[in-house]
Amino acid sequence: MPAGTGAVACSTTIETYGVAMPTLLLFAAAREAAGTGRVEIDGATVGDVLDAAVERFGERLAHVLAHSKVWLDGDPATRDQPVGPTGEVAILPPVSGG
Repeated sequence: MPAGTGAVACSTTIETYGVAMPTLLLFAAAREAAGTGRVEIDGATVGDVLDAAVERFGERLAHVLAHSKVWLDGDPATRDQPVGPTGEVAILPPVSGG
């Protein structure tokens, strides 16, 4: 950069560190349906993240999701809530037992 322009050079690049994406946390039956308990999935809203997860993992996850609570960063969430690049969306299926 030319001297005196006021610009600051930055050596950090997306190629070096990647792009942060929301993390989807899956518990119990959701984990079984997806075959994993944690995955990064891009999305601007909770609904975007959930839709991308169903697209990736299939109808079994969609069925579990229909009966689950969804949380964003530790609080109950709605599908239209925005998710930041470091957000955590959690799928919590109902628990049964005796």
